Amino acid sequence: MNNHKKKPRLLIADDERNTRDALARYYQPRFELDLAEDGLAAIKLLNKNNYDLLLTDLRMPGADGMRVLEEALSLTPPPCCVVLTAYGSIETAVTAVKAGAFDFVTKPVNLDKLEIVIEHALESRELKAENRELKKRLSGIDCDNMTAKSAAMRDIMDIIKQVAPTRSTVLLTGESGSGKEVVARAIHQLSGRTGQFIPIHCAALPPNLLESELFGHEKGAFTGAIEQKKGRFELADGGTLFLDEIGEIAPQIQVKLLRVLETRTFERVGGVESIQSDARLISATNRDLKEMVEHHEFREDLFYRLDVVNIVMPPLRERQEDIPVLVKSFIDEFARENGKDIHGISDEALDTLCAYRWPGNIRELKNCIERMVIFCRGTTLELNNVPMNIRTGESSDTTPAFHSSSLDIEKNRKILILKAIEDCDGNRSRAADKLGISRRTLHRRLKEYNIL
Repeated sequence: MNNHKKKPRLLIADDERNTRDALARYYQPRFELDLAEDGLAAIKLLNKNNYDLLLTDLRMPGADGMRVLEEALSLTPPPCCVVLTAYGSIETAVTAVKAGAFDFVTKPVNLDKLEIVIEHALESRELKAENRELKKRLSGIDCDNMTAKSAAMRDIMDIIKQVAPTRSTVLLTGESGSGKEVVARAIHQLSGRTGQFIPIHCAALPPNLLESELFGHEKGAFTGAIEQKKGRFELADGGTLFLDEIGEIAPQIQVKLLRVLETRTFERVGGVESIQSDARLISATNRDLKEMVEHHEFREDLFYRLDVVNIVMPPLRERQEDIPVLVKSFIDEFARENGKDIHGISDEALDTLCAYRWPGNIRELKNCIERMVIFCRGTTLELNNVPMNIRTGESSDTTPAFHSSSLDIEKNRKILILKAIEDCDGNRSRAADKLGISRRTLHRRLKEYNIL
């Protein structure tokens, strides 16, 4: 871990001599320093020396900054990489961050902003060994509350495990009720962060109140501010701040949010003191932010800051294999909460739930199961416990991924069974488990459909 070095080692790669020399003068006292006048020189130095930090321009002759970054990240261990870019090339810089760079800073370089980025980069490097151990521990476990059968959700769980130990911002997109907050909580739980997970629903508050909730306020800042109040960024220091419905925030708050992401500092409303926060930001939206950018409804630079890692949540109708798992989980949860002795659900009731399109996604399913548990008089949820609109397939969503009328339940059941058997390569025990039914029930269904 280079413990013998008194100073961290920094490589600065920039073909602009004035920029290179200015950075060298500024950082010479704190670092063991090497300079490269182009990309090829930087690659040669990277292969010769072990660096803690790489600061590279993106546009250079010989080999550009992306090539230098690729070479740096292939080393073991790699240095933390920060890229410098002109304002017009922010999209390229975001690509560099997605490829593994720690962060980017625009030119002309603001040394105060760069200083903050470098401090965080060095802190991140010190945590690399711990994060590698954390990744090993995560490799064999399921995310809390996210056990799933569908390939789509297994892929998302893999992404969660990869991104959780990093400090990258995450943007969760998808329909309302599709489980975005559950994913955000899973990322936080697996991140190793010691601070709190703090959610806030951006659409639920008018701009002035949202600003106060995010950044806090000083006593007397506005009418009703009778005492100082800490904001969510301050409270989430060392933890995770989850901003739901990020597409609804007003332009003036977008500006302040961008500054926090760039400098990790902010002031309370009515205050002048600069406050630092190491809150990891996860945001979510059911809107198309890129389209909002094109219509000048959302800042482009903020969008790129938020969209470093994008996780798209599939709607429940596209992952029907998960419905039996979710149903079982919700039955257990609500039976326990309501003191009910309910152990399961009949095949007919489960088939009906699987056949419905769930326009409200997991949230609608959860509410449905809660209602069924409350009104159930036995130990098993039956077809008559299923709300009538779901039994008849009534839905505001008319796109038919499934036949949704009650007359087609048998057809839907057969489709699900055949798909499960195909997904399990013909293994009927695994298919029954995937469907949430017993092997005996599966065998009976196959006999009914004349399938050997």
